[in-house]
Parts: sequence; structure tokens; C-alpha cells
Amino acid sequence: MPITDIKILQQAIHRSGQRMKIIEFNIGRHTLGDQIKQMTLQIRLMHIQDRPLEKKTWKPRPPVVTVMGHVDHGKTTLLDALRHSRVVDQEFGGITQHIGAFCVKLDIGAQVTFLDTPGHAAFSAMRARGANLTDIVVLVVAADDGVMEQTVESVKMARESRVPIVVAINKIDSPKADVERTEEMLMQIGIQVEKLGGDVQAVPISALKKTNLQQLVEAILLQTELLGIGGDPTGLAEATVVESKIDQHRGKLCTVVVQRGTIKKGDILVSGTSMAKVRLLRDADGKLLDSVGPGYPAEIEGWKDLPPAGALVLQVESERRAKEVLKIRKEAKEMEKLDEDAKVIQQKTEQHHREYRDKLEKKRRLGFFKMRREGPRQPEIPRDDDDTPSLNLIIKADVDGTLEALLDTLDTYQSNECKMDLVHYGVGSITQTDIELAETFNGIIYAFNVDVPPNLNEVLKNSKVEVRHHNVIYKLIDDVREEINNKLPAKEVEEVLGEATVLQQFEISEGRKKVTVAGCRCVKGVLKRSAMYKVVRNGEIIYTGPLSSMRHLKNEVDIIKTDTECGLQFSDKSLTFQQGDTISCIEKKQVPQKTSWDPGF
Repeated sequence: MPITDIKILQQAIHRSGQRMKIIEFNIGRHTLGDQIKQMTLQIRLMHIQDRPLEKKTWKPRPPVVTVMGHVDHGKTTLLDALRHSRVVDQEFGGITQHIGAFCVKLDIGAQVTFLDTPGHAAFSAMRARGANLTDIVVLVVAADDGVMEQTVESVKMARESRVPIVVAINKIDSPKADVERTEEMLMQIGIQVEKLGGDVQAVPISALKKTNLQQLVEAILLQTELLGIGGDPTGLAEATVVESKIDQHRGKLCTVVVQRGTIKKGDILVSGTSMAKVRLLRDADGKLLDSVGPGYPAEIEGWKDLPPAGALVLQVESERRAKEVLKIRKEAKEMEKLDEDAKVIQQKTEQHHREYRDKLEKKRRLGFFKMRREGPRQPEIPRDDDDTPSLNLIIKADVDGTLEALLDTLDTYQSNECKMDLVHYGVGSITQTDIELAETFNGIIYAFNVDVPPNLNEVLKNSKVEVRHHNVIYKLIDDVREEINNKLPAKEVEEVLGEATVLQQFEISEGRKKVTVAGCRCVKGVLKRSAMYKVVRNGEIIYTGPLSSMRHLKNEVDIIKTDTECGLQFSDKSLTFQQGDTISCIEKKQVPQKTSWDPGF
């Protein structure tokens, strides 16, 4: 069916009060050559309900609230206070490493689904996913720090997603707290609170002492009522992957927030090129669930492949239909890869043609006789002149979102001083393949919140592969930076030990020859007989080299201190001096280099 006919059908069904979801894949496959073959696949996955969408099919659901803000402004502490837990004590380095999705029953009986997004700079992609999932953003701003970098970024994400914001001005119990200054800083980035004549609710709180939390809850519920948040629990389910991971005992797991329909045990789900027959459903506390409706989070067990974080999850009627969809999607991915490969091949071909034309033009300019005088071209011997140091990495993380944040941070490395190659990456425990790859490429395995299985300890010991364990992302990146620093060769620098000013030039006899001597006064530091020297005249270096003699009161000495006069004779006997010349005593040292890579934190 042509795409135009599909759109007409969709409009007709919409007018009749029904709903339909159509997913279309338009794939163009290009191959090199004179003929270009194009193939368009239109895959339609329709969810059509017989009855019209009436208001009564919608039911109230918990609002999905995302807590955003700068690192260490108290987001997780606020969530701890709301759900009476102590999650912050379990976090490594005081930084949330994953997006947490959990439903909280407040003291007044209302239920709210919270997303706790990391505030660290490396997790911008994870925070972006949190903003796209949410109904309301609670922007946590510390009253002592005010608006910071991630605060501005969080506001930008919320606005791009067109999500209303409730501001929680935290840490009002801090001695340096200044609520009015924080409100003014918020106004500068476009957040005008109600106190200053705007329409954004702002509640001053202390998450640590649980001050004014009731007011914040009321502000969230008021915003929920204004939005009229509800969902349709009937029909085929749709959800969004918040996080995914591999458990050593339970297999591939992912946390989702349901957006439409109800997910039950035994349902068939597809997400990207992954599928699952739901085996178990659990809440954030690990309790088993029979079903999950709109607005609620759940951990799904039973995936055959790990779905990527942020992906859309769709329920299908049968396992057969799921396999058909996955087959089409995999073909689409392969064709997309063929397109990318074709572009790379075309670029290489064009580069080769340019180089060939340049060489041909050069030969024509030189002419036949000039080419003969140059002689026959000698065969080129392949040489590996590239002595640039390199660092090979294998990254393993516990969940997909953290892995994505790590890869995004490593992708900011663009320096030519040391090559960084990512040999392999993945989610889950370290495998024998990882160890073999690290041994082959002389690489380092970085394990983020994952362990080496006991059965591989002996293999790891015999392979001499280094595994470095981390549970805080900035410490892992610091480790990588330090490893790059260790790979860089030492740099030679000049250290100025002292300076002298020429007062007068003398001439002395050495045999039958007259040689010049600089009569100087040391004005700074010390002058060493064994060091190197530079003679500078009018800002220009006229000599660099060693001394042949250093004397004080006709005695040969090794060191001249500040405010002491001396006579300096240089190895270059023809060197002449003028009053006011500057003589610098320098010493060359080898110092370790440091990479210029700045990952942003």
C-alpha cells in the first residue's frame, strides 16, 4: 500500500473515533556502480481498537516526575526524604550513577513515579532521556550555590520537551543560603517564580531536615491536576526503557515506565531489535508484580537481547509477529550500514582519484627529460614511522545507560598526542572474550560496577591482563587520563637557574691568541660552571652553548651566587660582548607530559 493511502486510512480511522499506530520503515539501499538499486519497505504495525476512544477509557495515573539539577544539589536526598529511604548512602562518590525509576506513595495517599537523573556532566544523555519521559520536572537548586551549569542544561531539556517545571530551592538550612539571590539567578535563565510575578512554583526546602516537603508535594499535585494527567490501561501496551542491564543470575533486565496499556506476565514485547516474553515483573523494591499500568515503573525479566536505554517498547499480538518485526528491523539496520559503508568507499575512491590526478599533473609539469634525470623510482619499503603512543581500552559496565555515558565522555577525546582505541565495550560481567581481546591488543579492561567471574580468575592471572575496577565515573575517566599521561614521552624543558648582566668585555692571551671574556655580575639565582648558557642581545639569542671557564678574582670556580662579579669565557672563542648583554644560565630537564584532554569535569 502506498504511503499516501496509509495516511488517508489513518485520517479516516481517526475521524471515526478509533486509533491506529503505524510504524513505517523507508529504507533506501544504494550500491556502487552505474546502476543504483532502490528498495522501499513499508512495514505497518497496526494497533486498531474496535471501540472509539472515549473519556471513560482514560483513568487517572501517577504523574511521572523527573528530579533534575546540578550535581550535589540534593536531588537524591530529596527523594530519600519523600520515600523515607537511605539511597544516598549507597551511592558511590555521592553521585547517582543510574536513572532510578520508582513509584512513591506519599503520606497523603497520592502516588507519584519519580525519575532520579544523575547530575554529573557525563550523564547528559541520561538526563535527556529523563526529561523526555516525564510529565513534571522538579528542578532542585541549592540555595548556597545557586544556578550552575547542569541547572541551565536541565532547564533547556525541560523546555525542549515542553514539560512544566516546579522549583525546589534546597539547602535553606545552609549558613550560606540565599533564597532571594537564587530566585534572581533563576530569572536570569528564564525561570520566573511566582514570588517575582511569574508562573513557576518555587518552594524553599531542606531535604536533609525535611523542611517544607509537604508544600513541595502539594505543588507537584497541583501541577498534576492542572495537567489532567491520565492514561488508557486497555489495549496493546507501550512503554519506554529507562535502564537496562545484565544480571548474572536473572539474565537480561530492563526498567521501563509504561505509557499506555498494561503489561502482564506472558506478554510479548519488542524494542528495537530485541524481544521478550515477560517472565517476571518487579517493582523498585524487588517485589513481584502481576501487571503494570500507565505511569508505573517496572523491571521486566525475559529479554532475549538487551534493549537500549531510551528505546520504545511495544507489545505485539504473538511471538510470530514479533519475529517478523525484528527481522524487518534487522534488515533495515543492515541496509543502513551498507549505505554508510558505501559513502565511506565513495570518499576513499574520490580521494584516490584526486591523488592520482595531482601526481599526473606533477609529472606533466616536470617533463620527460627531467623525469629521466630523476632516474627510475625505487620500490617503496613499507615503514611504520608512526611512533605515536596508543592506549587500547575495553569498557564493561553494569547498565546500558552508564555505558552510554562512559562512551560519550571518552568520545570527547580528540587529541593526536596519544591514540585512544576502544577495542570493545558491553554490558555485564567480564568474559573470556574480553580477556582474550585485551591480551591481543595489549589493552586495559575497565570494569564499572562489574566483577570478574570466579571461573575466570585463573585465566586472568595467566594472561597478565590488567583489570581496573571503578564505581564512580569521574574516577574512571581520571584513571584513563593518568594512563594517557604515562604513555606520553617526557618533554624537555629549560629551567633558568640564574641570570647575569655584562658589565665589560676583556681580552686575555691564550698562547698567541687573544680571546674575549665577559665581565659580569650575577643579578638573579646562581651561575653553574657545568650548565648551558644563552647570550641575549636586544631580545635576540646570539649564542647558546657551554662555558670553557668561570672565574672569580682570578680563581676558577664552579658556582657564582647573586650580586657576585665574575668572568665568563665561552667555548666559542670568536664571541664578542657588549655592555648590557644578558647571560642566562639554563639547565635542561626531562619532565612528564600531561594530556590536554578536558572531559568537562
